[in-house]
Amino acid sequence: MPDRTFRFGVALGAVGSRVAWLDKVRTAADLGYDVLQVPDHMGLAAPFPALMAAAEAGTTMRVGTFVLNAALYHPWVLARDVADTHRLTGGRFELGLGTGYLQHEFAAAGVPFGSGATRLRHLAETVREVRERLAAEPDRPDPPLLLAGAGRRLLELAGREADIVGFSIHAAVEPGVRPERALADRIALVRAAAGDRFEDLELNMIVGAVGRDRAELDLTIARAATGLPDDELLGLPSVLCGPERDLADRLRHYRSEFGITYYGVLEPDMAAFARVIPLLR
Repeated sequence: MPDRTFRFGVALGAVGSRVAWLDKVRTAADLGYDVLQVPDHMGLAAPFPALMAAAEAGTTMRVGTFVLNAALYHPWVLARDVADTHRLTGGRFELGLGTGYLQHEFAAAGVPFGSGATRLRHLAETVREVRERLAAEPDRPDPPLLLAGAGRRLLELAGREADIVGFSIHAAVEPGVRPERALADRIALVRAAAGDRFEDLELNMIVGAVGRDRAELDLTIARAATGLPDDELLGLPSVLCGPERDLADRLRHYRSEFGITYYGVLEPDMAAFARVIPLLR
């Protein structure tokens, strides 16, 4: 895999007013982030309008969904929104897709939750249909595709189809296996599925918490994502605890050991992680 430069994304949640939203977007750019991301959950920002507004904030950041719940979108409607978002952002859009995992959101949308296999089949079909629709457009918009998760079959799909493979916080969790070994095993799944195209993939990892010490860490999100006790959370690759230079060394190690070069943080850790970014430029 080529020795890629690092990229850093931040996922922002609630929009609030237009002024407040654009202020947050500009703050993210000033802190050094390369990509402004919007997640897809009930009660948070509507992804496409928020990204369109972000693209007009006067920054050079790319914008992307991280990640859309594919089950909530008809592929043809999604392709239309993707095409125009890509055009209207000047080609700065990145399409992130996932299977969805919160059952109450499916219920609220009136969509059957189904099994993991059913949701994965829908995701694969969505990828195929969206690409077909985009290829049929006169200008053939082709934003990078990010597929993110932790499950074996999803990561194999990502290896075959994605441009960017995202590893969730849970990707380093495997009973009886050291977290770095568990993460390496999941990357091996992607490598096997990707074959020769693995060298062209960009590997992404979600950062679950950042802090100079345990007192500064907010483990709420990592705890909810994994169900692990705090002592075990501290051993996860996505939980970054320590001085900034030590954290920068860790991320360089993950680049050399695993090929991970694209890191995404959530809004609560935006400022804390930004202290590491200049050390990796």
